[in-house]
Amino acid sequence: MNIRIGNGYDIHQLCKGRPLIIGGVEIPHELGLLGHSDADVLTHAIMDAMLGALSLGDIGHYFPPTDPKWAGADSLMLLSQVNQLVRSHGWRIGNIDSVVVAERPKLKPHIKTMRDRIANTLELNPDQIGIKATTNEKLGPVGREEGIAAYAVALLISD
Repeated sequence: MNIRIGNGYDIHQLCKGRPLIIGGVEIPHELGLLGHSDADVLTHAIMDAMLGALSLGDIGHYFPPTDPKWAGADSLMLLSQVNQLVRSHGWRIGNIDSVVVAERPKLKPHIKTMRDRIANTLELNPDQIGIKATTNEKLGPVGREEGIAAYAVALLISD
């Protein structure tokens, strides 16, 4: 058995007039995340972790923000495409662990739904997806509520 580990990071600016979508879940909040797609910071970090494990670049290579066809794209749909790419290279996901960093809103009530949606998209059991939420203790751009960040690690397995 071969294994590979990849890590991913993403951050998006908070702004008015956009929905707040994290982990495929629309979360009630007065601000949303700014981006070319739906700006789902967690799903983007997970995709980069998966791609990084196989040295396949990053999501900007596959879904460039300069391409109008990705404008407003559902990041879970993009995640499904990345998963198919990983599988086409003979690999499968062992597990994913992640953390979302946001001062507000509280994400704990939404984590189970996020896990379920990501697991369903990746055709995994929910216990293969770890999602945690924390604040930045009011430090930096996330602490000042200028944005939301996410970190992810993916373990890929090839038999």
